[in-house]
Amino acid sequence: MNPNRSVTIDAKKFLWDGRPFETQDDASVAAESYKNDNFEVQMVQLDGTYLIYSRRVVKEVVVTAP
Repeated sequence: MNPNRSVTIDAKKFLWDGRPFETQDDASVAAESYKNDNFEVQMVQLDGTYLIYSRRVVKEVVVTAP
């Protein structure tokens, strides 16, 4: 298995968390944890394992003056 480190889905770049999961249930638990930490998540099945790709959701942009 040689998964991509990043994928583009719906014009959004997602990064793999680096861990293959044996079951969909295990991957779903990890995905839910990322969602609770304000990440967008995509689950991909590859060669019988499940991969989690995520990206941070920007809620607020803070600009400071020099």
